[in-house]
Amino acid sequence: MTNILLTWLASIVSLFVVTWIVPGVSVSGIGAAAVAAVVIGLLNATLGNILKLLGLPIVLLTFGLAALVINALMLMLASGFVPGFHVSGFFAAFLGSIVLSLVSWVVGSILRPNSDKRRD
Repeated sequence: MTNILLTWLASIVSLFVVTWIVPGVSVSGIGAAAVAAVVIGLLNATLGNILKLLGLPIVLLTFGLAALVINALMLMLASGFVPGFHVSGFFAAFLGSIVLSLVSWVVGSILRPNSDKRRD
C-alpha cells in the first residue's frame, strides 16, 4: 500500500514539474494534479497497454517512437477527462509524456530508494 501511495505522490510531483517545463501543459492545483495522476495511470495501465500490444510491430519498427506517441495520446485523453488539467496540443502532449516519464522515474527512485531490495 505504501508503494502505491509513493508512486502516486511521485506522479503528482512529476505533473507539477511537467507544467513548469513544458509550455502547453497546465494544472490548476493539487487536487487536479492528484486526479490527473490517477487517470493517467489508469489510462496507461489499460488502454495504453492494449494499444502498445496491438501496435507492437509498429513500436518495434520505429524503435519505440510509436510507444511515445501512444503515451502522448493517453496524456491528451486524460486532459479531456480531468477538469483543471489541460494539454494544448499533440506536441505539448508528446514532450510532456517524455518529461513525465523521466521525472516520474527520478522522483520515484528518490522516494523509494530501497524498492530494489527484497524484504525477508
